[in-house]
Amino acid sequence: MHRLHWATAPLRAFTILIIYFVLLGFPLLFTRTDSGAAIQLTPEVLARFLIITVPVAAVAVGAGLWGWLALRFTIDGDDLVVETGLLRKRKRRIPLSRIQAIDLVRPLVTRVFALAEVRVELAGGDKSEIVLRYLGKNAAQQLRAELLARAAGLPGHTPEAPERPLWRVPFGSLFGSLIFRLPVVGTGLLFLGSLVFMIVYAELGMLVVASAALLGLIRAVVAPLVMYANFTVALSPDGVRLRYGLLETRMQTVPPGRVQAISLVEPMIWRGNGWARLEVTVAGYAGERQALSSILLPVAPRAVALHLISQVFPGTNVDAVPLVPASSKGVSFDKADGAGTDDAVFVSRHGWGCRRTDVIAHARAQSVRLTSSPIQRMLGLATVHVDAPPGPVQVAAGDRDLGEARAIVESTARRAQAARRAGGDPGRWATR
Repeated sequence: MHRLHWATAPLRAFTILIIYFVLLGFPLLFTRTDSGAAIQLTPEVLARFLIITVPVAAVAVGAGLWGWLALRFTIDGDDLVVETGLLRKRKRRIPLSRIQAIDLVRPLVTRVFALAEVRVELAGGDKSEIVLRYLGKNAAQQLRAELLARAAGLPGHTPEAPERPLWRVPFGSLFGSLIFRLPVVGTGLLFLGSLVFMIVYAELGMLVVASAALLGLIRAVVAPLVMYANFTVALSPDGVRLRYGLLETRMQTVPPGRVQAISLVEPMIWRGNGWARLEVTVAGYAGERQALSSILLPVAPRAVALHLISQVFPGTNVDAVPLVPASSKGVSFDKADGAGTDDAVFVSRHGWGCRRTDVIAHARAQSVRLTSSPIQRMLGLATVHVDAPPGPVQVAAGDRDLGEARAIVESTARRAQAARRAGGDPGRWATR
């Protein structure tokens, strides 16, 4: 059995002490005076501070040490074995064939101490993540390489597979793509307008509007800029490798066959520059983790995005798939452009201002269903859904004539069944 890095214990204790000091420790140093509260380091104040701080520090050290001792892990054959607890031990044995993705996360503080966090995403929903926090940087990279090798059916000592860089997102392109979006442009105009109104008419009430708009801009521009800075995509035999992050760096590896569906997103303003974004559904990610890991490529020329799709779904040329237009009787707000299929993928396109092209491989389709709203039933229309696991990409062909929709359901179901038989189990892919 292996343990986490010894620095995990003091880091956890330090985190508890920081929270304590901010919420309680620092206020203990204040003394009420005639002119208000002030910091006075008198013997009484220091004694009060130490009486409370020393026991809290002991508890923090104990909690950090307990957490470090309570987790052990090892690789036993084709299983990752994780043992937790001291008084009551719990052993969890995870088949490596269930691994959907492996992330190497390095928050800013841990980078100072050359530590890394290993997150193993498994098939099975929101509580299926294995987090090893923290390992030494080299140990984390070796563990990641061994897990990927064994999941592929190779010996654990197999060296890390070489990679071929595909695209690095320039900082200027990332910043421009975040700025040139209709919601951001509208929020920016609202922010400037409210500031001008407040200054010209001395109306302080507009400060509330300006503050709300500023917070919206920070969330829509600054936060993604920090998260996806230095974004690079590389291809290797063990999957798609993503590296990104300014303060918290992340190395994400998605093994072959784990991407379930892809969406090529082209906002109206971007189309003038030929930009596109790739969103993805990966089995195993759920909840907040799905939202944080849904971007396969934040912005790139459309040709680069199409090339990456062809690498994730081998033999796919999205632009070559003939799309049959939706019925002219459709009245849905999200305009259905067209849908089509070939032997590898099912493709649908929709959207007015923001055009989305959704792609799912037949082998990844979990079910095919037909739905019809009351308005669609009046018009003799239906929508065909090609279901992938829950995620940001939902593939559907909307506003099809009822007979056509039924034919699409039958043909897509046959193609999906044939593709799954031909593709086999996505696990142990290197031995096939």
